[in-house]
Amino acid sequence: MKTTPLNRRNFLAASGVALAAVPAALQRNEVRAATLPAPFKIDCQSHLFAPELIALMEKRTTDPTVFTKDGTRYLKMGDWLRKVPPLYLDVDAKLATMDAAGIALTALSINDPGPEWFGADGPAVAQMANDFVAGVVGKHPTRFFGLCVLPWQDVRASLAELDRCVQKLGMKGLLLYTNLGGRFPDEPEFRPVLARAVELDIPVLLHPAKPLTTEFVKGYEMTSTLGNMFDNTIALTRLLMSGILDELPKLKLVCPHLGGTLPYIVGRLDHQVTVLKRGPRNLKRAPSDYLRQIWLDIVSPLPLAMKFGVEFMGVDRLLYASDHPWVEPQLISDGLRSLKLPAADEAKIFRGNAQKLFRL
Repeated sequence: MKTTPLNRRNFLAASGVALAAVPAALQRNEVRAATLPAPFKIDCQSHLFAPELIALMEKRTTDPTVFTKDGTRYLKMGDWLRKVPPLYLDVDAKLATMDAAGIALTALSINDPGPEWFGADGPAVAQMANDFVAGVVGKHPTRFFGLCVLPWQDVRASLAELDRCVQKLGMKGLLLYTNLGGRFPDEPEFRPVLARAVELDIPVLLHPAKPLTTEFVKGYEMTSTLGNMFDNTIALTRLLMSGILDELPKLKLVCPHLGGTLPYIVGRLDHQVTVLKRGPRNLKRAPSDYLRQIWLDIVSPLPLAMKFGVEFMGVDRLLYASDHPWVEPQLISDGLRSLKLPAADEAKIFRGNAQKLFRL
């Protein structure tokens, strides 16, 4: 579909979306986790689909699109179809799940597709998505804080939107998809945006997008199982190998799902780089050293994987998260508690590390 750039007001109006004012409380950054009673949890990965964005995709004729068949709504990106039930748009249901799981605060973001999939309309889509998240946070400022998305195909617009989201909407972090419409986030073109995130002192959280390996993992419905984890692994490895943590040593990089598969194979990467001298020549340390510099969230249904994460990364670099609504938060909580860590270590993972990282 040939697209024509739209200004934000016309774009939202065309999608049937009303412009909402950003609440003053949100602009004042009134999230204060430190005032909450212990014990409590901070969920660092949780998603909602934006109804405005769903409505827009229902009107599109090329991917990403949304269609309804036999009463079920689907999101289509190529031959990857995902169901979008009402639960995935339900703020009240998310709050109820948080209450049941003892989650006081949640880092809220949209789910993919991100603005980079919308061509010239990407900047308007980014503003739509970020205004939606800001609106939810504004209504529930003691329960949510926002992560923004950017139109990475337009770096100038991305820089402007990042400043707006942090300085005007009170966003606490940046969601960076593991591939940006088929391009990896380590490419030099995107470096100014990551540098600006450092200047703003906000975390950058990787999140799987439509996997670049979709064609190879769609058999047996393994796109989410393997494809997303491979995307995590490839994007994270490329970022570390690019030398970005030497160039931007204060970059607060977070990878979900316990780092994909990288923590389990990083020894091989170290050997390739330091012994066989394969790969970049400008790295100052072994890849595993850079890996231990970032944060991982613990979304995994396997407690043994969490245990390995604790032993490899240390408790100061792990974050509790749920990946709700695809994963029930209690599953992750129970897995962590089954490790029977010292209470102080468990508290760091459930809340303390997130309080420091997001400056809550």
